[in-house]
Amino acid sequence: MSSDKKRVQFRAPHRLIDRTDALADVLGEDRTDILVTALREYLQEAAHDDALTQEIAAAYYDDEISFEQLKSLVGAEEAANLRVLKRQLDEGFVDEVADA
Repeated sequence: MSSDKKRVQFRAPHRLIDRTDALADVLGEDRTDILVTALREYLQEAAHDDALTQEIAAAYYDDEISFEQLKSLVGAEEAANLRVLKRQLDEGFVDEVADA
């Protein structure tokens, strides 16, 4: 995973942040480490959720997300498979195959 970091800012419920800070104290880490770990684990789990993967694929087929975004969400191998399927679903490809 890239070591480049991007600063983000968001609002969250006080109780959630209080719990995050308490866990950070217990583990001897800072809030950012806890939030990054939680986000990383959520994204890894989401990539294996079939329903969510279908939504991600649909967003890619509708050009709502780029191939690079797709790859970051589902992994390189799955993204490559979805790119091939998208090309196959393209009308030009269907016409090309029909004419062959």
